[in-house]
Amino acid sequence: MTPHPTRYRLNRLFDARSGRALDVAVDHGFFGEPSFLAGIEDMPAVVATLVEAGPDAVQLTLGQARHLQAVPGKDKPALVMRTDVANVYGNPLDEHIFSHHVPFAIEEAVRLDAVAVCANLMQLPGRPQIREMNIRSLMALREQATRYGMPLMIEPLVMADNVKAGGGYMVDGDTAKVMTLVRQAVELGADLVKADPTDDIADYAKVIRVAGGVPVLVRGGGRVDDETLLTRTVAVLDAGASGIVYGRNIIQHADPAGITQALMAVLHRGVGVSDALAILRERSA
Repeated sequence: MTPHPTRYRLNRLFDARSGRALDVAVDHGFFGEPSFLAGIEDMPAVVATLVEAGPDAVQLTLGQARHLQAVPGKDKPALVMRTDVANVYGNPLDEHIFSHHVPFAIEEAVRLDAVAVCANLMQLPGRPQIREMNIRSLMALREQATRYGMPLMIEPLVMADNVKAGGGYMVDGDTAKVMTLVRQAVELGADLVKADPTDDIADYAKVIRVAGGVPVLVRGGGRVDDETLLTRTVAVLDAGASGIVYGRNIIQHADPAGITQALMAVLHRGVGVSDALAILRERSA
């Protein structure tokens, strides 16, 4: 049976032996939030560090993808391209909240030799219009992605009001809410799903099941300590996740290359938490 055309690109995202992927998200500047720039002010240097560290993919915007794709040779991370921009992370929030996709995103992703594109599906309390904007964007992207054989990664984000912080949104890890939005992403035609971990990580197998065979890559979210990050990574992989998409937990780490190596060992060699932490300790010795 002939593989679907999207499989050709996904073959460059997922490791051939483990079938898993580490995608390092460095698309934070797209969202216009000053705090998101910590650690990524110098994008050519950031991309150079990641290329040397060797994750499976780097997630960039159409304006920054050139730093990765200008690197010569075959042995470099694949490109996942972020296709939508929103202003939902501000603190305080802007009076007008929006989310829009780049109209020519799929053609641009083809020109940039991306292996997939990524777009949000957000559920924000009291803001149903944002979810509608996302659904309209995803339907438009799906039509073009099908035409060009470009895998579409949908990012379901269940958000809770960050009342204590005085504005902005934080992730809501309620299992039922995460499952429902992941399922909607699948129904909208996701080739890949990038989903948050659940508050009760033991529930993550339910998220994998509701995705119905569509590969689920787990978001990293805000910074946590190394042991917490690695423990959570092992747990979601054991639950059936096909990979991880981590950003700040790598690019804001004291040793981005080291944590990348530790995570790659967990994903592709089945290394446990203690051995992954040992990789980090050996690098700092």
